[in-house]
Amino acid sequence: MPANPHDTGPNGVTVDDLVDVLFPIVDDLLAQLDGDEFTTVDFIELMRSVPGPAEAFDQALRMWGEQERHSRMVLHGQVIPAALRRSNRVQWIGFAHGVADEYAVPAWWKLVPPS
Repeated sequence: MPANPHDTGPNGVTVDDLVDVLFPIVDDLLAQLDGDEFTTVDFIELMRSVPGPAEAFDQALRMWGEQERHSRMVLHGQVIPAALRRSNRVQWIGFAHGVADEYAVPAWWKLVPPS
């Protein structure tokens, strides 16, 4: 199915393209997490604090091709959540009401124990 115009950045990159790029990095970070639950904001902060994943995040911003704020809205609100949903290491457990993210509505995620 062709991408909708709102799913494609000015450089022709789609949300799905960025999910494909970031998923291996997201899934690898998830494998390293301890604890039980986290928010999308927590995960993005972690991603931005680790050199390799931080570079991948910045590359994805550039790949989307809009001004930084709009690119961050796409990453925070669509790409990172889609990559998290793709993983079998976590499950979405609800919106994180009261958690501030100036780019998107954050969610709560629960780590799934390895089977």
